[in-house]
Amino acid sequence: MIEQPALALLELRSIARGVRACDEVLKKAEVQLLDARTLCPGKYMILFAGPVGPVEESFRMGLDIGADMMVDEMFLPNAHTQIIPAMEACAAPPPVDALAVFETFTVASTILAGDAAAKAAGIHLIEMRLANGLGGKSFFTMTGAIADIEAAVEAGKKTIEHLGALVAVEVMARPHKDLIGKVT
Repeated sequence: MIEQPALALLELRSIARGVRACDEVLKKAEVQLLDARTLCPGKYMILFAGPVGPVEESFRMGLDIGADMMVDEMFLPNAHTQIIPAMEACAAPPPVDALAVFETFTVASTILAGDAAAKAAGIHLIEMRLANGLGGKSFFTMTGAIADIEAAVEAGKKTIEHLGALVAVEVMARPHKDLIGKVT
């Protein structure tokens, strides 16, 4: 795993253009492809990471290729170290005091909100689901002390409020143990 990587996301309304953009992104600079796939309804997502300079260079190439087919994009230098493990759903959570589910309309807004949440408070990101079988929506779950969860939620909301991408956030103090087993 890359320490404090830059992350970039390109979401296109054309699958064909998305595949071409992905090829050009990977050829432009030395970056790590984290995900490239179709999304509902008929879109294509490219997610990659690496050092800031190469990621930014590849991101700009992807924007140029995507041009009029771009739906959403994100460039996040110095992403929090919990972001990639949460995307891979391999983050083992500590004991759960409080649980929050943060749901958005876009992949980019979920990543940005999760990054802001992790940087704002001592929370633990559990999982980040990026539009996989969700009709284009995305969400992340986090755990921590209730005060930290509340601070993280506010930071996440503040980061994406101008995008109009927030669907819902739910915070549960002392969630039931059977629920914990299903979300961790």
